[in-house]
Amino acid sequence: MTLLDGKALSASIKTDLTNQCQSLKQKGITPGLAVILVGNDPASATYVGMKEKACNQVGIYSLLHRLDENASQEELIGLIKELNKDPKIDGILVQLPLPAHMDTDAILETIDPSKDVDGFHPYNVGRLVQGLNGFKPCTPYGVMKLLEAYDIDPKGMNACVIGRSNIVGKPMATLLLQKGATVTICHSKTKSIQSFTKEADLIVVGVGRPNLLTKDMVKDGAIVVDVGINRVESGALVGDVDFENVAKKCSFITPVPGGVGPMTIAMLLSNCLESAHNRSKGIK
Repeated sequence: MTLLDGKALSASIKTDLTNQCQSLKQKGITPGLAVILVGNDPASATYVGMKEKACNQVGIYSLLHRLDENASQEELIGLIKELNKDPKIDGILVQLPLPAHMDTDAILETIDPSKDVDGFHPYNVGRLVQGLNGFKPCTPYGVMKLLEAYDIDPKGMNACVIGRSNIVGKPMATLLLQKGATVTICHSKTKSIQSFTKEADLIVVGVGRPNLLTKDMVKDGAIVVDVGINRVESGALVGDVDFENVAKKCSFITPVPGGVGPMTIAMLLSNCLESAHNRSKGIK
């Protein structure tokens, strides 16, 4: 069994991004990322802090906007429109989830697609599905980079994606399909998920439920990518996979933490740098 070490790979990617930042700054362009945090959700605040730290590490200018949890949708949309017009900002990230009174889809559609470094705007989603250039959602993008780094080619594999979210499940399936995998998407309405996972050469799971994937659901030699992150009663962070027992049957598996999480942030930085490069070329 080999661990897919996202922490080490992300560090290598950040080194390259740091060099790219320095090159852009020599041309008079400092890559800029604006992050909007609405409310006081502790997990969201933690994620935002990690993103700010990562930006500082590679040389990206990071601008944080905090809005009260009772802020109006119109106020948030107005802020996004201002950032759309700000020439110093290459990427705009609205930290999810948003408060219940806000329409997440309407908010995300307000972001200029050329600054949509999360890859959630319908324009970029459409380009992803069609296999065209555009910003890819950071977590699935990070998974693909991780597989690539370990010379894992999904072509011809039976792949099972557990979860159908717009952030992970759907784009993950799309990217694997584009690489030649035969993809099944399982979710809460799927009858007998085990019948699909047992046949899978590659399993990607991301639903936010500890120990969802157990050893009896995995065939020998399978590759398992755990996108889930959950804090259990002991305070420990765990994924959606019963790691200790499943790992014994795998050829490759991601740890939690230290697997997909660091890659997600690395791909966010990569998308931001791509946007800055486009600015340097006059591409919008």
